[in-house]
Amino acid sequence: MFNIILFGPPGSGKGTQSEKLIAKYQLKHLSTGDILRSEIAAKTPLGLEAKSIMDKGQLVPDEVVIGMISSALDANPQAKGFLFDGFPRTEAQSEALDALLKLKHSAINVVLALEVTEEELVKRLLNRGLTSGRSDDTNEDVIRARIAEYNKKTTVVADYYKRFNKVVSVKGIGSVDEIFNSLCKEIDKRIA
Repeated sequence: MFNIILFGPPGSGKGTQSEKLIAKYQLKHLSTGDILRSEIAAKTPLGLEAKSIMDKGQLVPDEVVIGMISSALDANPQAKGFLFDGFPRTEAQSEALDALLKLKHSAINVVLALEVTEEELVKRLLNRGLTSGRSDDTNEDVIRARIAEYNKKTTVVADYYKRFNKVVSVKGIGSVDEIFNSLCKEIDKRIA
């Protein structure tokens, strides 16, 4: 099983590249947001617990999220691997994910970090805002605040995985295909 964490600030092309990587390597996409919504919709015990916490305006605790990820891993025994999206976001979550994967005789194989300059991100997001209907893509100050928040939060996760030599920076500027080929080159080195 080959597991990837794909990092990238808002506007880095993470969504586009995720879809292409999932298709090429037949990975299962694990988005914690999607998992939370589906567990709540299915009214599973974890979903009901998460809903009651969220209804109080609180963040869902790591144990509940890890429980949901564990269920998602168990529900996909034939998966060739997983692409983690939006998780982990803290060192504690990184440690919990590693412990869970170890129990399942697996691990994170690589953390791919899309590197894009702040000016390019702002330009892309303002451009996306013209058609996306997302109000957070139309205000430059809001965009810069989102990028700063992303950098502040994900640095700790990158630092955690750097200790295990698992982080690879990939230039996120160029055509979609050029960036995709760079990501594939890094994955192929590790799969072989």
